[in-house]
Amino acid sequence: MFDDLPQTIGAEISKILDNPAVRLSLQVIGIYFVFIWLATAFWAYRDMSQRTSNPIAPYLAAALIIVFTPLLFLFAVILYRILRPAMTVAEANERSLAEEAMLVDIEAQPHCANCARQVHADWIICPTCRNRLRRVCPNCSRLVELDWSLCAWCGKDFERPELLREVAVPPPTGRRIAEPVTMQGDPSRPLGAPRAAEGYPESVASASPAASALSATQER
Repeated sequence: MFDDLPQTIGAEISKILDNPAVRLSLQVIGIYFVFIWLATAFWAYRDMSQRTSNPIAPYLAAALIIVFTPLLFLFAVILYRILRPAMTVAEANERSLAEEAMLVDIEAQPHCANCARQVHADWIICPTCRNRLRRVCPNCSRLVELDWSLCAWCGKDFERPELLREVAVPPPTGRRIAEPVTMQGDPSRPLGAPRAAEGYPESVASASPAASALSATQER
């Protein structure tokens, strides 16, 4: 009895498999697994193309899925998920650009030239190393850089102060200027200056020495 049990089970399975509906169902399931297997290989190819610039790596990823047959391709998917790069090429480039932008922002912030510590834009002295960062314009009291030759706010020239401008003006010569000689009759009027009643214009009297001498003779 027990010897006939395997034969009986095999016969029943054969009857089930011989059923046209069961055969059709098994064929549909097999085709479905084949499509999933090939689609997974294509997915591995496209996914690896986005994660590396190596032209051979996508084909190797697709071959890994195909080698594991339609029944074991799930294990190939798990293995591929472990070995594939964590980021795509676009994500890696975006991350690199973000890091570069962050470095540019950090470098754009003011730093102390002595200790390289970050300082504020309105500080005059570094609180860490006491290095002088900026100076105050004596004219407008605005903060200016140490290497500026003039103030960008008010135009104050730091290289040529007012004292240097005054020294640059040549001093007057040592020649003594003669004081005007006045007449005895009119001490307030200098010699050679005609009276207003005589009708001589002041410009003519001052411009012509001969006219001044003639006027003095007539008055005597």
